[in-house]
Amino acid sequence: MSFTFRCVDAAADAPLLHSWVTQPYASFWGMLSSTVDGVVEEYSKIQATGHHHALLGINDDGVPAFLMEEYLPAASPLAAIYAVQEGDIGMHLLVAPPSGDPQPGYTAAVMDAVLERLFEKPGVERVVVEPDARNSKIHVLNERLGFQPAGVVTLPDKEALLSFCTRQDYLAARAALGHPRVHSHDLSTPILQGASL
Repeated sequence: MSFTFRCVDAAADAPLLHSWVTQPYASFWGMLSSTVDGVVEEYSKIQATGHHHALLGINDDGVPAFLMEEYLPAASPLAAIYAVQEGDIGMHLLVAPPSGDPQPGYTAAVMDAVLERLFEKPGVERVVVEPDARNSKIHVLNERLGFQPAGVVTLPDKEALLSFCTRQDYLAARAALGHPRVHSHDLSTPILQGASL
């Protein structure tokens, strides 16, 4: 299973994204009551910042499979929370609702693809995530892929579990879980990582 990435087109992709972010499982994304126009507005703002970008992950069949956001922690509310290091990049992840029977290991494969992409970017040494502290599913997945929890922090929109994954921790976790793609038997339901900062 492999994925490619393309930039979100806020207007063209808004109906699809709206159908994802308003699903009950996406409650931690913080957009349950959004309209399609609200999604256009949110992702237009994100794409215009220059330091926060949204991308769609496309599966082997050419179908959008997940939404990821990458951002610079130094330009986010996290800058007031922890000592941002050179080489840090922030990430949010929302996996699309399943279109058929859940595939064991699917969300782990998605996360692996996202981390692989981020660590391929020049200068990236550590990925930072700040999912809602109540989002237990994503905490389990994060730790499997090498994230180390740093503690619960208060952000403008939530209490979040701040976690970090270095390149070395990611590669070690990937090897331990079955390089080149990790496997998981209990993480086949949709998950999400954080929400727009």
